[in-house]
Amino acid sequence: MKRLYFNNKNLRLSYVDFEGNGKPILLCLHGHFGNARTFSKFAQTLKNWHVFALDQRGHGWSDHADSSHYKREDYIHDIEQFIEQVIDDNQPIVILGHSLGGVNAYQFAAKHNDKVRALIIEDIGAEVNDDLSFAKSIIDTAPTLEDLSENLKNFGINDSRYFLESAFETGNGWHFRFDKNNLPISQESLNGVWWDDFLATDCQAILLHGRHSHVVNIEQIERMADKRINTTYQVFEDSGHAIHYDEPKQFIKIVSDFLDKL
Repeated sequence: MKRLYFNNKNLRLSYVDFEGNGKPILLCLHGHFGNARTFSKFAQTLKNWHVFALDQRGHGWSDHADSSHYKREDYIHDIEQFIEQVIDDNQPIVILGHSLGGVNAYQFAAKHNDKVRALIIEDIGAEVNDDLSFAKSIIDTAPTLEDLSENLKNFGINDSRYFLESAFETGNGWHFRFDKNNLPISQESLNGVWWDDFLATDCQAILLHGRHSHVVNIEQIERMADKRINTTYQVFEDSGHAIHYDEPKQFIKIVSDFLDKL
């Protein structure tokens, strides 16, 4: 596993290469507040795939953009540049995307149908409406990692594991790597009705849904699977929005089975 970098215009973007030259490629895209390493445990189980995971702009070790550059086209252009500069391969890839990453995955596919072999969409819909305005109120610095976690409880986040993967320590205390001040703007751009993009492709796809998700309901997941050909879905009964955290073993099994059939 290696952490590497590439540039898109004036931004330095980071990614993790789980290595596997010559194998088919799987690109993983995290959600808001996440980072590339959220897929580490999963990626290390895929012996027949070359897995990459991108720190999307404003997250992980990638640069923060200014407030006007968290639009849909900005995220899509990052993926375009990653594929052009890093993968540089004519063979289509599989993209797995969680939440923000899921919309980025199917919108990239809609624009570059020839570059995408299959889609794995984790707990996000074709209609998105969420509010991340609370992110601006997350503390900038905490004396301990425990204090950083406790602060999240003020916003109803009792399980902070997903967020704490983006925590880091300096001489002044503990901080988050994500661009908390601009994530509400990123979410506003993500909100919308994206059926045209979701239905624009016909490659194999699977929708993964957490039964207790606050982001998308089962009715929309069922409609998505019904409207798009070559699309199935799987419900994870004990999961919320972050399935790969809530049910990691089942997540690995379902995704591995899907990949094995491609």
